[in-house]
Amino acid sequence: ALCTRVADLRPVVHLLDPTTGEPLASLELTTGGLFGGVYGYLDDEDRLVLVDGADDLLRIAHRPEGDGWALEVDERTPLADAVPAGDTVTSVAPDYAGGVWFATGGGTVGLVDTATGSARTMVLGDGERVSNSISTAPAGMAVATDHAVYLLEAGAGGRPEVRWRATYDRGPARKPGQLSWGTGSTPTFFGPTDGADYVAVVDNADPQVHLVVLRTSGPDAGRRVCAPVVLADGGPGSENSPIGAGHTVVVASTYGYRCPRLPEDAGPSRPATAPFEGGMTRVDVAPDGSGCEVVWDADVRSAAVPRLSTADDTITTMTRPDGSAGYAYAVIDADTGEVLAEQDLDPAVADPLQLAGTIAPDRVLYQGTVGAVLRITPSPRR
Repeated sequence: ALCTRVADLRPVVHLLDPTTGEPLASLELTTGGLFGGVYGYLDDEDRLVLVDGADDLLRIAHRPEGDGWALEVDERTPLADAVPAGDTVTSVAPDYAGGVWFATGGGTVGLVDTATGSARTMVLGDGERVSNSISTAPAGMAVATDHAVYLLEAGAGGRPEVRWRATYDRGPARKPGQLSWGTGSTPTFFGPTDGADYVAVVDNADPQVHLVVLRTSGPDAGRRVCAPVVLADGGPGSENSPIGAGHTVVVASTYGYRCPRLPEDAGPSRPATAPFEGGMTRVDVAPDGSGCEVVWDADVRSAAVPRLSTADDTITTMTRPDGSAGYAYAVIDADTGEVLAEQDLDPAVADPLQLAGTIAPDRVLYQGTVGAVLRITPSPRR
């Protein structure tokens, strides 16, 4: 688990016992920006890959040590020469050829060859910023700036090249419950053939938002398949990455959700405040790719990034039930949007802060909150 210490905002990696939550080892990292190191991943050797506040790309391994465990930096690749002064890396993702993609808040994207330590970069549109994570597929790397969605690939010598750019409606201003002016989505690859036929984001249009679905490759690469209105019965905005699987996309609203801290350049929201209404929408792309259909709109006040289980077609999340000051564990039927279970949690459970949980193979949900990681075990089915 990568946590940010409240006292000094220092990032700390923790190795936890999956059954008890007991900390087995920890490693402090160099402090960076608000989002420094937030969007990392585990590689094929179970090493945590991220960029620290010193602009070093790290691979952090966990190994037995004596009667316990230790965390240590297994590989370090300096990126200081590739990151503009005053800028910070917001996210990293693995390239399918073995490298590492990264993006900075100021709109620089790069591809790192960790074998040689080289990093090739390019700057996206003039003045465009990146406030969310990036996604990768065999077709390339998708990134959403506050103006457009890009698909990039490795060109000659490993230099990033833009395959296509598609603008979206960024709206008149940042909305309450979002961290930036523009889409709040990390681009989501999905599709029925290879899992990456399409890429989707939620725009920031006003007064209603749309799910923008784009073709990833082929003769129509970068063109819109559809842009239906979503969250029509909920709050019109989302800071979360959509769920994507097969022909289906599910979007959850964060409109009005209060964040304890905003980026320094977030700017004012319009309106200044709004109640958190929630809302969740499922959209299906037609089998022939000719358009989209809104399948359902559900009254779900999701307080975390919802996760889909394709094994049983259920969506798991934490919710903030109407009229409650606390939080609940919820399971939703992905076919209908019906809430199958919503169990109130202990009043001491802290804000999930729209963080993404992880569903383990044994159906246990590991969910980050402000100040803790929860382990929620579902009851045996009757």
